[in-house]
Amino acid sequence: MKLYTGKGDSGKTDTLGMGRIGKETNTASLIGDIDELNSTIGVVISQEGDRTVSTTLKRLQNLLFKAGSDVASPEGRKIKRISESDVKWVEDRTDALSNMIPPLKKFVLPGGSVCGAHLHLARAVARRAERSAVRLSKERMINGDLMRFLNRTSSLLFVCALYTNMKKRIREENPTY
Repeated sequence: MKLYTGKGDSGKTDTLGMGRIGKETNTASLIGDIDELNSTIGVVISQEGDRTVSTTLKRLQNLLFKAGSDVASPEGRKIKRISESDVKWVEDRTDALSNMIPPLKKFVLPGGSVCGAHLHLARAVARRAERSAVRLSKERMINGDLMRFLNRTSSLLFVCALYTNMKKRIREENPTY
């Protein structure tokens, strides 16, 4: 079985109900950002031994697949979309992990353990995806729950980074500006 089709060689890609679109479009950019975020999270899962974080991230990966489908489908098409309950799950996980770490008193530099650093990277990719979603929303209607989900996801990944570094007994560094 070939894993390539060559159909994208002309700079277009398929969507779920919107036909073929240019790879340079805001829709394709957001789908790509979500894919990159999901892959970055996969790197963390491959390295992370903490079950609390791994379980959270695996669920988040599944939700990101749903988010990609949401973006690739026109409003009104009947598919599973990011919902209020998905946003609530992200908020609940963020709150639960936040309650397990000491309160923050200063900004922290992204880094720490390898997993912590990759989680900070994932957080930055999530924020880029959110910016891409805002750009896309200026062109066409997109799911408001998707916007909230992307915003909350960056917070969840930040807390996962802090939790991971704490569990690995790596102290957060603060900027010295």
